Amino acid sequence: MKKTILFTLLTAMTINVMAQQKIVQTAGRTQLGEFAPEFAHLNDDILFGEVWSRNDLLSLRDRSLVTLTALISQGMTDSSLTFHLQEAKKNGITRTEIAEIITHIAFYAGWPKAWAAFRQAKEVWADDTAADDAKARFQQEMIFPIGEPNTAYARYFKGNSYLARISSEQVSIANVTFEPGCRNNWHIHRAKKGGGQMLIGVAGRGWYQEEGKPAQEILPGTVIHIPANAKHWHGAAANSWFAHLAFEVEGENTSNEWLEPVTDDEYGKLCAK
Repeated sequence: MKKTILFTLLTAMTINVMAQQKIVQTAGRTQLGEFAPEFAHLNDDILFGEVWSRNDLLSLRDRSLVTLTALISQGMTDSSLTFHLQEAKKNGITRTEIAEIITHIAFYAGWPKAWAAFRQAKEVWADDTAADDAKARFQQEMIFPIGEPNTAYARYFKGNSYLARISSEQVSIANVTFEPGCRNNWHIHRAKKGGGQMLIGVAGRGWYQEEGKPAQEILPGTVIHIPANAKHWHGAAANSWFAHLAFEVEGENTSNEWLEPVTDDEYGKLCAK
């Protein structure tokens, strides 16, 4: 019964995430609205509003791959290619991947066309680093967004973490993502009655540990029940990005008490495993 409820909840959230990807385009009306209103309508409402938004048939990432291949094969190196390169980046295609994609296209579409496409791709991905590539690849492993840098709680984490609020109604749920080696401090979810937290592994590999107990490995699908008033920490393995959903359990007089960091020695013993 619990597995069925959990599956239903995750499925509903998956549909919600996908539903948020509907494309809104206004370029047609902005540039051609008065001169060619029907073309503007077809561009904004049909091509982008309907075709690009059929996420149940092809993902936005897949549609970007198809579109880039078509444009580069035709030798299109104007603003339309720049736009679709930018969209491809937004849709999760990394710097390393776009280099390989254009290299592959070169053998079928022609070397000069690839050179021209590379010039524009280098500008679009100019600020990316290898770390950004790793983060983008990790995003592709899970249905939930990585979210924004977890700056509000950064002082309680060693390494970089990210936070995406999934739900604030009925049950508070957040997707927390840790870069390799990142972990939070020891902390306690205080409650007079009820309270505590539940974690569900989403992607990657991580650790959870209560004070005085062996650490538990967290993999996708692992469920961790954290009782109220128990001192604990959680985070990523040393060589893996990691993400988990965090469910706040309702209780009376609840609060979080942040404590000392997990030492390198404590964490290093886990890495040795």
